Amino acid sequence: MAVVNEIIRVENNGALSFGNYELPEKTKVIDFEVDGRLYKAKTFFEVTKLKRDGALVYESIPGTAVHNFKITDKETSFLVEGNASSQITLEIESNTEYKLIISDVIVGNIKSTVSGKVNFSVDCTKETQAVVLKKIS
Repeated sequence: MAVVNEIIRVENNGALSFGNYELPEKTKVIDFEVDGRLYKAKTFFEVTKLKRDGALVYESIPGTAVHNFKITDKETSFLVEGNASSQITLEIESNTEYKLIISDVIVGNIKSTVSGKVNFSVDCTKETQAVVLKKIS
């Protein structure tokens, strides 16, 4: 995989790809419309952030490139790459428990906060990592 040179794009399957951790300066795309919703992507080597209609969706410190980002009622999934271990914050459904799977390894269960945030780390130094959060019924 590679960084997303256009900062944000829609893939053929409808998923989003965004982020460029190689940029030396903050770069952003605002009002990127997908299915009537407005996205804002901001990225560079220090941080990658995605907002939808003004609300946080994804943030990584340091910056990352995210491919095939999808959110459904049952799971959130994406591929992530970078040049360092990254702290990732997602804002999803509040007070909900999820099973966190990174590159086919079940890391464990995590619960979102009242505001819907979950935090976890991903080692992005080796290769692209597949991340899946499956909602626990």
